[in-house]
Amino acid sequence: MEVALYLVATPIGNLGDITLRALEVLAGADVLACEDTRVTRVLLDRYGIATRPYAYHEHNAEEVGPKLIAALTAGKSVALVSDAGTPLVSDPGYRLGQLALEAGLKVVPIPGPSAPLAALVGSGLPNDAFVFAGFLPTKDKARRDRLAQWEATPATLIFFESPHRIGATLAAAADVMGSERAACVCRELTKTYEEFRRGTLGELSAYYDDERQVKGEIVLVIGPPLEKAAPDAADIDRLLIELSKTLQTAKAAAEAAKQTGLPRKELYQRLLELKSSS
Repeated sequence: MEVALYLVATPIGNLGDITLRALEVLAGADVLACEDTRVTRVLLDRYGIATRPYAYHEHNAEEVGPKLIAALTAGKSVALVSDAGTPLVSDPGYRLGQLALEAGLKVVPIPGPSAPLAALVGSGLPNDAFVFAGFLPTKDKARRDRLAQWEATPATLIFFESPHRIGATLAAAADVMGSERAACVCRELTKTYEEFRRGTLGELSAYYDDERQVKGEIVLVIGPPLEKAAPDAADIDRLLIELSKTLQTAKAAAEAAKQTGLPRKELYQRLLELKSSS
């Protein structure tokens, strides 16, 4: 097996989702690093793989990371897995990948299960442009600030969230992004009680109120911003005329641009036309 750091995707719930290539790498790697050896051992035992897993996680990364790089430098192949899904995606393995690349070592992704992608395709929301934003902050103000940063992004947004915070997050999202924005709460993906609950942020916020007991891992998918209808030409003219009663032409056009989202120069020219024809 070629000397490289192999980033191996593992099942996010259903052990049957492992790929043949992933099994080959897990069985053939000289060193297997994982978040939790107990979790990885279940997968290995399921497929009769005898490779011994070694723990590599955020609490021992500074100590174990250099040892794994040393193993690679010495000519050994190293496979890295997370507890579920694709390593390095919202995962402590990111730093190891960086170290390997900085050392000039080969890094090989072994694709497979991914919770963000499973949630996206199952949500029914637009997938031509999307952003995976990981976990939102736990504090309400910080959470709202982060949502505000993403609010106008013209793409579907994907977040990880815990079951005991999903109600508060949906309430904040409905407030910051608008209660009519489409969303989907994806729970227990690929597992026995897999669930996709679709609706608007307002509807989902009402459903997942503080009194509802929610269990399982959650991915929240929020659709892109609602398209705003273009202002009616007659309404724009009325707005320009009204603003020009108290503001100079340039300032009236600038204020109208703020309110309508239309180009300031276009509104300025239209106001000049209205004034010349009056």
